[in-house]
Amino acid sequence: MSRTRTYRCLNCLEHTVSREFDTSHLSVTCPNCDSFERFVNEAVYQRFQSFEESPPPEFEWNRLDKMEKLVVAERLVRSTKTLADFEIVDSGAPDEGADGEPGESPALK
Repeated sequence: MSRTRTYRCLNCLEHTVSREFDTSHLSVTCPNCDSFERFVNEAVYQRFQSFEESPPPEFEWNRLDKMEKLVVAERLVRSTKTLADFEIVDSGAPDEGADGEPGESPALK
């Protein structure tokens, strides 16, 4: 008997589906919010949520956008990577900083 995995809609965050295979995400139409959306592996989502609630002090978590955060969470859960394997670098692309002034967008390395 196969073990099932749960995947959560990233749009509404409420609807989940279970599948008998293990992947980082699925792209399907959510019956709850009716959007064709990415459903992320529940283990990845749980790691993402834990960092959202309590960002790791040794990592500039809040500088990342949502997709970058999900990439970090996915790699931490589904590989042997640790936070030390990631580096946030300034991409040079203009971004609006916390003070409303143009700054630089961070990027993962």
